[in-house]
Amino acid sequence: MKLQVIRQMYDHSGPFASVYLDASRTTEVGAEEVELRWRDIRRKLAREHTHDDDLDAIEEVVTDPEEAAPGLAVFAVDGDVAHDEAMSDPPALPIATWSALPHVMPLLAQRGESVPQLRVIIDHTGADVIVIGPGSPRRTAVHAQEWPLTKTAQGGWSQKRYERSVEETWERNAMAVAAEVDEEVRRIGAELVVVAGEPRSRAMLLDHLGAEASARVVVAERGSRAEGADPAPFEAEAEAAVDAWGERELGGLLDRYGAGPSARGLDDPAAALRDGRVEVLLLAADSPPDGQMWIGREGPQLALTKEELAKYGVPDPVRERADAALVRAAATTDADLWFAARDDLGTEVAAVLRF
Repeated sequence: MKLQVIRQMYDHSGPFASVYLDASRTTEVGAEEVELRWRDIRRKLAREHTHDDDLDAIEEVVTDPEEAAPGLAVFAVDGDVAHDEAMSDPPALPIATWSALPHVMPLLAQRGESVPQLRVIIDHTGADVIVIGPGSPRRTAVHAQEWPLTKTAQGGWSQKRYERSVEETWERNAMAVAAEVDEEVRRIGAELVVVAGEPRSRAMLLDHLGAEASARVVVAERGSRAEGADPAPFEAEAEAAVDAWGERELGGLLDRYGAGPSARGLDDPAAALRDGRVEVLLLAADSPPDGQMWIGREGPQLALTKEELAKYGVPDPVRERADAALVRAAATTDADLWFAARDDLGTEVAAVLRF
């Protein structure tokens, strides 16, 4: 899991208001349900701190009708929302906390591995390109030329020339789609490009993709741009491709863990994070760390004891949740985060090291 999306939050020193809200709407007056839940959370937060500007900023998000989702995670600091994200399911329990660092672990644990990807459905007229990366998915329709698109059986001396023109139109449309896909792959750092659609156009697209996009292609057999076509079969194949990618990546990480430079426990990964040596932080999905650590103002400043940070000249360290401290250190040192079974790790916290 790439952590760039939340990294900018750590430019602030806190305190952060972290809110996990059940935003599901079960009745026609669902917006009122959400507002009532928010009022209960706001009262709790207001009793603990008087940062009304942070609470006002959160309220704008959670009461916005455009933010309809089963659940919402919102983090505010210095009077602004530092990050908000829709959740695929409501939180098991509402969460409302003030803390030195944002309480991001429930969000990351539910989100799981977020794979930047493109989903492409192509035909002779062009393609629908769905970009799934940082932020909400974006859908773009791409085509270069609208005529001629259809071959005929009219015969005559012009038949072959007309059919050649039709195929040239198909080719130009496939080239335009390939250019769009190549650009998006570079822009979001896509790990997967799932391609479906009309077989001839699909083959043309694959012929024109650049090397980076081609290396990430998975072909889906089901998927059509035809009006009224059911999107479910294509979505199912795309999700299966994402799951397979995740299993391969995690398997490779677990093979590297222990075989090469690695750390385990809590103290050794923390020391490696302080030194910027962690490539991938591994947390047990079924039992993430629930203790506390000491942190300084800078992202990599974390340790099990106050005295240990003092050795590094860190002034005024404070105690914070271990999971929040580890995620901040990973995000601010460009380490990735993956969740794995505790049985596979043999511990709650581990790391694959750069050196």
